[in-house]
Amino acid sequence: MAKQRRDLGTRLPASVRIPTIDVPDGRMLHLPGRGTTFITDTPGPADDAPAILLLHALSTTGRLSWFPSIDALSQRFRVITMDQRLHGRGIHTDSFTLQDCADDAAAVLDELGIDTAMIAGFSMGSLVAQLVWREHPNRVGGLVLCASADRLQSKFTERLVHQSVSASVLATRRRSLERRRDFDQIEPRNDIHRWALSEFRSTRPLAAAHALAAIGRHHSRPWIGEIDVPTAVVVPLRDRAIPPKRQREMAARIPGATLHEVDAGHACCVMNADAFVPVLTEATTTVLARWTENRSLGEAP
Repeated sequence: MAKQRRDLGTRLPASVRIPTIDVPDGRMLHLPGRGTTFITDTPGPADDAPAILLLHALSTTGRLSWFPSIDALSQRFRVITMDQRLHGRGIHTDSFTLQDCADDAAAVLDELGIDTAMIAGFSMGSLVAQLVWREHPNRVGGLVLCASADRLQSKFTERLVHQSVSASVLATRRRSLERRRDFDQIEPRNDIHRWALSEFRSTRPLAAAHALAAIGRHHSRPWIGEIDVPTAVVVPLRDRAIPPKRQREMAARIPGATLHEVDAGHACCVMNADAFVPVLTEATTTVLARWTENRSLGEAP
């Protein structure tokens, strides 16, 4: 699969250290009975390399959240990203639930002929990853939950902020739609920064509002302690969106989960990729070792 190598460091502030990165090409994938979404599928070091499916954050896309990580992960995995519904070139629909996103992820595995995969998610994607395990446990060999939680909006102030953000997103809908370009024609050919901005703008504000509401309803605490696959939790220590304390508490509820901390903020998967990617690599390697051990012992999945 062809890739475009771009140097991101030449036009960003010095405080943001992003290396030269490969951005993989992708393709549209039809999911029978569900719709069509955009995926990337980067080969691993061998034909039988384990697969990892990467689920992105709110208002981004598969490539935008994960392009700094794909090359490093492909040293051990077949790496797949997907645009979740109402995001980027994801499934067009009138509704959005995290449950539907989890079912979409399982459908992507079906269409790619992958029986079992590691599921990694960042922020919103980590909530979807939890639900992939909950609803499709036989498809999940391990979990990597980044900037995650098992419940949001537990305090009145958080609910107020959540509702205010939703209102702001809705208020900008008309202006954003008027400025929207033909997203399908924009690729990272010459200017990665223009591509990234276009990728971000490809999610309509109303869609983001629906997703934000779904995130606010997420509540996996009653069952997260039942997770029975190898799990790693990556905690950004300067996360202002989801307090690190809450992320650690969630990790403590998952049997055997390992904790991996990165000295960065909530957007570290891109904005502090030099700090995030090594920690993500460590987390996925830890989960893979335990997954491989389970398979050698004949345990499911």
